[in-house]
Amino acid sequence: MLRKIAFGVLWLSVIIYASFFAPEIQPDTFELIKNLCIGEWQGINPLVILLFYIMGVWPLIYSAVIFADGRGQRLPAWLFATGSFAVGAFALLPYLSLREPNPKFPGKKNLFLTILDSRLTGIALTVGAVVLVAGGIGAGDWGDFARQWQTSRFIHVMSLDFCLLCLLFPALLQDDMSRRGLDNPQIFWLVTLIPLFGPLIYLCIRPPLPKLDTEFRGQELGIGN
Repeated sequence: MLRKIAFGVLWLSVIIYASFFAPEIQPDTFELIKNLCIGEWQGINPLVILLFYIMGVWPLIYSAVIFADGRGQRLPAWLFATGSFAVGAFALLPYLSLREPNPKFPGKKNLFLTILDSRLTGIALTVGAVVLVAGGIGAGDWGDFARQWQTSRFIHVMSLDFCLLCLLFPALLQDDMSRRGLDNPQIFWLVTLIPLFGPLIYLCIRPPLPKLDTEFRGQELGIGN
């Protein structure tokens, strides 16, 4: 219960902060978003491009965990995962607040879940993230980014969202490791303490989900408790 309250309070806090305490919305914000979406990057700081597209990688990282976690929840996990592509942690925090611990994977993997569960998906996301980070950091203007962070709500809140997504991933990590029979505290802390690339490495090395949970199979056959 304390965990649920903490996530709920955090969700309300970041909404209040983003709405009332973050910098003002700049007149060119929607033009900037449009240009980022369509690839018109001329004149845009590469660090802004990096951050914008990394915020598209994060929902895929969470999807690779949350869709399996949602199998044992009453909540429609797909709704929160889909929302995270638009508003990031602002959509995931309600799920984290309302979900129940779920260290088992009941049932079979469908094609969609098989793709999300594949190490090839983790490798593809990692390669994409490396390219984005290398390009953004190598060519970015940190002074300009700091100025935009102080004056633009879009850049400011997007940066806050990135930090939240880094910090919240461990809330789903332990159960995902348990579903895979992966009992290794060193891996947990390695993934937790390395922003972005810790979760990406985890997606590349984690064992696949069981095809059919043993306990669930026993219940189906009528031999469970």
